[in-house]
Amino acid sequence: MNILHMKYAVEVAGAGSINKASEKLLVAQPNLSRSIKELESDLGIVIFDRSSRGMVLTPEGEEFIRHAKRILQEINDVENMFRSEEPKAQKLSIFAPRLSCISDVFVRFAAGLGGDQTELSYRETTPNEILAGLSAEECDLGIMRYAVSFDKYFKAIFDERGFACEQIGEVPSGIVIGPASPLAAKEKITLADLESYTEIKHTDPYISSIPMALVKKEALPSNTASKVDVNERATQFELLASDGRYFVWASKIPDGIRQRYGLAEKECEDFKKISKDVIIYKKASGLSPLARRFADMLKEEGGRRS
Repeated sequence: MNILHMKYAVEVAGAGSINKASEKLLVAQPNLSRSIKELESDLGIVIFDRSSRGMVLTPEGEEFIRHAKRILQEINDVENMFRSEEPKAQKLSIFAPRLSCISDVFVRFAAGLGGDQTELSYRETTPNEILAGLSAEECDLGIMRYAVSFDKYFKAIFDERGFACEQIGEVPSGIVIGPASPLAAKEKITLADLESYTEIKHTDPYISSIPMALVKKEALPSNTASKVDVNERATQFELLASDGRYFVWASKIPDGIRQRYGLAEKECEDFKKISKDVIIYKKASGLSPLARRFADMLKEEGGRRS
């Protein structure tokens, strides 16, 4: 069925005559008449009764025109959807670890978009889910933090899954305490100093392809009297701010968050660990301009933190 002929039939039905429809469509009357006849022949029905009153729809013709109008409207909707001159919203989905330094960059990135039409999604989750989300195309960009000694294992995972990897920076480990913590007055802190305190932990599952012996070697010390496991940072900060018994292994808390909760960062004299932050994304698809903009902000911030 010729869509153009369908449009002609709808116009003739609306005008009630070949002559009026011809003027509106800027199509010669003989060509318009021939198109209507070809359409009737293709369908095997009579759409119009020709009479002195003009072109009158038959019962079959009324049913056809009703469907034709709906079809043409749907075609028009599809054309408008993809031909609209209005700018389309840029989309960016990010899977990241529970790191204040990363979320702080995201907040500044979102604020800097101004009037740009964007749809942003930021999800804090575990390393396994970041890898799975990127593989399943649930996110455009992933961020990973791991011990520097795990580098070759993670790069093998990235290569196997077809991920590109860009380094953000390297950060040393340390502890974060609240304003009421007795540890705030100590210049040097050791693991022995932490034994009577409560550690706030994020218990994420290990990556199965990394040897367990290496995982245990790089694991954070667990010689404290008690622990509390939390899955989001707001509760972590509230605990630190409200009770001097708590501490958390962390690094480079943004100034705004430290000041808001009265937090302090301290080095641990007898435990040194360097972690690496990286950006990962699918090599085949690369990064959109919006994702590249965010990635460059992360790398710039990482250069200042390293």
